[in-house]
Amino acid sequence: MSIITFFSGSFCNQEAVLDQLKQKTQYRVIDDPAIIAAASQASGLSEKKIEGAFSSKTSIFNQFTHEKERSIAHLRLALSEMLNADNLIISGASGLLIPNKISHALWVCLIADLKSRIATAQQQKNISEKEAVNLIRKNDENMSAWVKAVLGLEDPWNASPYDIMIPTDKMSVAESVQLISQHAASDVVQATDASKQAISDFQLAAKAGAALANAGHDVQTDAKNGTVTITINKHVLMLSRLEDELKQIAEKVPGVKGVETTVGENFYKPDIYRKYDFQMPSKVLLVDDEREFVQTLSERLLMRDMGSAVAYDGESALTMVDEEEPEVMILDLKMPGIDGIEVLRKVKATRPDIEVIILTGHGSEADRKVCMDLGAFDYLYKPVDIDLLSKTLKAANEKVQKQKTKKAD
Repeated sequence: MSIITFFSGSFCNQEAVLDQLKQKTQYRVIDDPAIIAAASQASGLSEKKIEGAFSSKTSIFNQFTHEKERSIAHLRLALSEMLNADNLIISGASGLLIPNKISHALWVCLIADLKSRIATAQQQKNISEKEAVNLIRKNDENMSAWVKAVLGLEDPWNASPYDIMIPTDKMSVAESVQLISQHAASDVVQATDASKQAISDFQLAAKAGAALANAGHDVQTDAKNGTVTITINKHVLMLSRLEDELKQIAEKVPGVKGVETTVGENFYKPDIYRKYDFQMPSKVLLVDDEREFVQTLSERLLMRDMGSAVAYDGESALTMVDEEEPEVMILDLKMPGIDGIEVLRKVKATRPDIEVIILTGHGSEADRKVCMDLGAFDYLYKPVDIDLLSKTLKAANEKVQKQKTKKAD
């Protein structure tokens, strides 16, 4: 029994190599979409959200929601549960989550020089050289971010994690397949009691990691013979209290015999550990052209553990609705360009699940009626009492979360 992790640069002839490798070895292929689907089903996060973990672009709300970290935790769990089968090819970026302690995993990377990749992209996609270069650059940026997140390496094509690096512009498909299958059949890459135990350890660590992520924590987990080690990589003011909370969560995971905590190399950096509170609004978009006011409001909300992003005009707000998927908006009415009523109308037409709170200093009773008829959650006037605004935000967020739960059921 062996596992082949199959990672490739874009336009490196990976489809042909994978297809022939599958035929030659008769191994079962598990790809990223299958792992994403399993992770989505287990976590309740959408497949789109989980797929976003592979992107170099991180949501501006992620510092509050930890969605990327939760996605990785559930990808790790889904992958770990698939490793009990014999003779697998894990194709795609997810395979890099397999720890190197699993010695019967053969790490393979396909790459080619840029000139060859550009020519292949042009031919396969029927695009110009410039378009091919941009496409490859974007793909490489995504892979760079992923490799840095899971392996801590700046260069996605660094040879150190891989057992075999194959230059597909210099080796034929048949030669590449022969090389991979020959190594996969060698005694060195066969399962042993130790490597089987490493899979069990990986599964337990992944279960603990997912449980902690589900509770709003962003930590690293490892396991050995039933003992889970939790690594805290951000500075926290009351470390012992956090350690107790982490232990209480991990100890409830089936199979955990003991829990240890430690601090990682980034613990003493100035960023502060922040647990994600699922009950608090953390995807709030503030839209107001009064920059000083809206920045101050964002800071005051953060002091109340509410995460927010800021847009200074209607056009930017609509772009952020499409790209960042906020859950609650606080929207001014009088802005240059697209005014607040038009923003509200467009948001409710395309994303009716977003709750919009109007906050204005220049509105009228007629404006209020229009906004409420369009589906605004509430209509408040400046200057607003921060406690009233916080209460309204929490109520809007509660409505959003109830709707999410209803859809999931």
